[in-house]
Amino acid sequence: MILQLNGISKSYLGDPVLSNITMKIERGDKIGLIGVNGAGKSTLLKIIAGDLPYDNGELYIGKGIKIGYLRQDSGLKLDNTIWAEMLEALPDLLKVEKELRELERKMSEPTFIDNPEKFEKIMERYAIKSEWFMLHGGYEMEAKINSILNGMGFGSTSKNTPIHQLSGGQRTRLALAKILLEQPDLLMLDEPTNHLDLTTLNWLEAYLRSYQGSIILISHDRYFLDALVDGIYEIERAEVRKYVGNYSKYVESKEKTLNLLEKKYVLQQQKISKMEDYIQRNITMATSSKSAKNKRKQLERIERIEKPLKDLKHTQMGFLMEKNSHKEVLKVRDLSVSFRAECEQQPLLKNINFQLHRGDKVALIGPNGVGKSTLIKTLLKEISPDSGVITWGNGVTIGYCDQEQANLHPNNNILHEVWSMFPHIEEARVRTVLGNFLFTGEDVFKKISTLSGGERARVALSKLVMQKANVLIMDEPTNHLDLFSKEVLEQALLNYEGTLFFISHDRYFLNKLAHKMVELSPTGTSIFNGNYDDYMKMKLN
Repeated sequence: MILQLNGISKSYLGDPVLSNITMKIERGDKIGLIGVNGAGKSTLLKIIAGDLPYDNGELYIGKGIKIGYLRQDSGLKLDNTIWAEMLEALPDLLKVEKELRELERKMSEPTFIDNPEKFEKIMERYAIKSEWFMLHGGYEMEAKINSILNGMGFGSTSKNTPIHQLSGGQRTRLALAKILLEQPDLLMLDEPTNHLDLTTLNWLEAYLRSYQGSIILISHDRYFLDALVDGIYEIERAEVRKYVGNYSKYVESKEKTLNLLEKKYVLQQQKISKMEDYIQRNITMATSSKSAKNKRKQLERIERIEKPLKDLKHTQMGFLMEKNSHKEVLKVRDLSVSFRAECEQQPLLKNINFQLHRGDKVALIGPNGVGKSTLIKTLLKEISPDSGVITWGNGVTIGYCDQEQANLHPNNNILHEVWSMFPHIEEARVRTVLGNFLFTGEDVFKKISTLSGGERARVALSKLVMQKANVLIMDEPTNHLDLFSKEVLEQALLNYEGTLFFISHDRYFLNKLAHKMVELSPTGTSIFNGNYDDYMKMKLN
């Protein structure tokens, strides 16, 4: 046994976040931990890691079990270089390596060489230490560090780069690389696929599939969950339920469970209603009062089935158009864009060629830093190209969703943020749209600056819905959305009759939506027909 939780509970200000959580992790288990944003997933990992106390219950960790936890704040030493930080993951190997170097130094000294007894003792110690070092991978240490750094996208980055010079995304990747190098018995990962491009995602997925230890994984990446986990724990209403299998199996099992529970709930409600009606009609009547009192006792003893979670409210959305665009939506020919670096222009994009037609759903893919967001900003005329032609068709109206939600104003409240963009629309209509995105009542007066990433994403999407544009351009639209919101967004975009051009590293999302892939590389664009799986097959062939 790696880990066992019995009846763990945690409340904040009297509100239960986790209630009676029971779970068991065995050696080699790969578990997905899912639930809506705010369900308590990260809280549970913090409790297991010892970062957070719990109110009730028991937590058992197997003897000698080493836990590695990828915290969202990374925990890196900013003054370290990339290489120095990675070495800190292997303190035992470094200690023994230092001892070996010291023994080698002593063996070369005349005082030991001339004393056979002392020399033999040192040789014995050296042999023992050397064997331990070899068995624990000491001689492959540098090769392993390089392999993991390359896999995590640091192949072209100097290993002497100080961590304080890295971007937030790079720091997250480095923190993950360091934990992978540690090889703990239990690996706990909170959204590890954030900031990863498709190449790095595929490497990480393959690495974790062959990982010998146990894994608890919080992720909104359904493709990743499908490929990796053999069990799902879902947190809903502060409680946890286990499902056997990957994410797709969970969806199937949960649907069956909910349908069965709903039938039981309806039948019980009908039974309760009949009993209450009988009690009300007979409780005061002399001839049947005793029978009614017995019925009331029976009613009190009934173990009530809670209303099925299917009835909990989720985001609702639909993208409509005010008018159709021309059949030819966009033509990009021989486009090039450069950026200024050290007093000279450096090329970023070149040989960019592709077209969009009405109704197309096209994904723009490529490694991090290749210029995908720059291309979109160039199409939107926020950046001027050096050369080439961008031709938008007649009647095109564009709705743009930016991954950083930079077009949201932090001092606005939610209602004002959306309404100010559409002042001619009555407040009731704006509130209806916001209600569909789960902003109701006083929620609409929350300031943008106080919102979580998921809430900000929902505000940005509500503005996009109200635009009724016939071309949607979306840069990482699933960032910050929970699994359920992603599925609602997918369905809305599948039903959308306009043209969709989007950047995404969400392979499940790419599979569901894309009819065509535009791959961006330093040498230009390549076009692939089909979705992500089709693209991967063509790349492999």
